[in-house]
Amino acid sequence: MSIEAIKKMTEKHLQFLVGDIEGTEISSISNIKSFQLRKELANKRGVEIVKAVAQITPEEEEGQEGKRVIPYQLKVRLVNKQSEYFYIEEYKQLRKIHLSRKEQLIMDECCETYPFKGIDQGFSLQSDDNVRKAPFIYDRLAAVQYAERWWNDTNASFHSFDVNCTNFVSQCLYAGDAMMIGYPNRTKGWWMQSGSWSYSWTVAHAMSMFLPNSKSGLRATQLDDPSQLSPGDVICYDFEGDGRFNHTTIVVAKDDNDMPLVNAQTYNSRMRYWSYEDSTAYTKDIRYKFLRIEDDAKVKGEQDVI
Repeated sequence: MSIEAIKKMTEKHLQFLVGDIEGTEISSISNIKSFQLRKELANKRGVEIVKAVAQITPEEEEGQEGKRVIPYQLKVRLVNKQSEYFYIEEYKQLRKIHLSRKEQLIMDECCETYPFKGIDQGFSLQSDDNVRKAPFIYDRLAAVQYAERWWNDTNASFHSFDVNCTNFVSQCLYAGDAMMIGYPNRTKGWWMQSGSWSYSWTVAHAMSMFLPNSKSGLRATQLDDPSQLSPGDVICYDFEGDGRFNHTTIVVAKDDNDMPLVNAQTYNSRMRYWSYEDSTAYTKDIRYKFLRIEDDAKVKGEQDVI
């Protein structure tokens, strides 16, 4: 019965996204905020969700007094239309369905949060002594290809974490020929090797500090507007606006309005609109860092263009 209840609720969620039913038909038994936010953002951008399909993967049941709670992974694929431009957006979401002991549906809820703030102490930048002297030519195409290949998977060549967003972006940058520096000091540089890693490789706030302050090798310029970003660039998110960044994404494409679409992990997503206004973690106080990855392309000629 629990699987059937999840399937039935998922079908209603998808019908709501494409406009076949109103939210009032399911809001009494389901926390549809994440779906409402996604639909509102699509409308704001002039995007029509023309098709929605999903896969569900139930996880181990949580025993609670008087009811059953079944966590499940919901993977959604959306076909979006913006003017004459079609693209596929995908995302995963952790949800929980609550059933009475008599198998009656009590509630279905989204569990998407970004609580992890990371490390404060001792972060600094690696001195120039260990930075390679050869020019750094950023391969944006390779970075985006990596983001497309691994957005919903883990690469066994790297350690993986429950909060994996910055680690994923670091892997994308590394695939784009960024060089690791600073090993083995975890508070310096940017690296993952020999079973260890720097804070800047894995912690969102540390990466948000490292990239715009690095002077050679992997580095970035902070921009004022997301439309200035290109595929392969990075966005950092401080959802609460308290000065501590807690999420990182990589730009993989631009939409019909020349705004970034991003890939990310932790809550895995592909071709998601950059602003995260459709996330339940979004607040009116959110702050962003728009980081354009810089390189030494002028030294050796033009870099690849996507």
